[in-house]
Amino acid sequence: MNHANPRKIEHQHTDRGYIPVYTTDVVEQPWGSYSKTDHDVWDTLFRRQCKLLPGRACQAFLENVERFGLGDGGIPRFTDLNKLLARTTGWKLVAVEGLLPDDVFFNHLAHRRFPVSWWIRNPEKLDYLSEPDLFHDLFGHVPLLLNPVFADYMQAYGQGGTKAFGIGPEALMNLTRLYWYTVEFGLINTPEGMRTYGSGIVSSRGESIYCLDSPAPNRLGFNLERVMRTRYRIDTFQQTYFVIDSFEQLFEVTKANFTPIYARLKQQTDYAAAEVLIEDRVFTHGTHEGFVSDGDR
Repeated sequence: MNHANPRKIEHQHTDRGYIPVYTTDVVEQPWGSYSKTDHDVWDTLFRRQCKLLPGRACQAFLENVERFGLGDGGIPRFTDLNKLLARTTGWKLVAVEGLLPDDVFFNHLAHRRFPVSWWIRNPEKLDYLSEPDLFHDLFGHVPLLLNPVFADYMQAYGQGGTKAFGIGPEALMNLTRLYWYTVEFGLINTPEGMRTYGSGIVSSRGESIYCLDSPAPNRLGFNLERVMRTRYRIDTFQQTYFVIDSFEQLFEVTKANFTPIYARLKQQTDYAAAEVLIEDRVFTHGTHEGFVSDGDR
């Protein structure tokens, strides 16, 4: 379904906190309706992150930000970005009004379409938003879609998500944790040192600094089933980050049939977000300073 006038769908604030509100619509990016304030917010966030990220974000991310020309001034047009995506990895950006239901989101990824919220945050909310907006979706996620291996990983994730959705909620949670700890909050070990690639990190000033500089969180080597058993935080910076050695490693280890993995994990207990195991490959055993023990998902 398409709307002539795209709506801005945001979470509802209740006495229990923010409650997700879902939409299924794909719309045209209303580029002509962006205000000067909207463009200024994009430019402010873009300049701030691009000043901060060299030496923190992985080179593939930084190079693809340049390839897209995301800093040419104002909010980019999806139609322009889609031309480069189409001839590079075959992906396409589609504008959406807000958070999508899981099955709809997976279907988009499986067909190499990446949903991007068309609206951008207010100037008063530069540092935190309870749901993903245009800056998080576009600046955080889209540059790595020019990387062929990561682009294939994202499609495979969508295909796996459709399958997990049909298996049941526990399988879906296992797969959601994989997305959280890779696509959103992943770190990568490079010859130059540990770097970020997860969209929730590279689009956030605070987490870009915290994830590499703070002594508090754990930084652990990536292990598929370990990740799928590990709960996570949605209300704070992460208590644990998982570190891949390459995008090729990530793609290869997730090519397996997950059905028997889901069955095996169903019989096992989950790990707390801050937990460190004897068998973990530990880059950093965090001090856990400031951590709270409840609220893991």
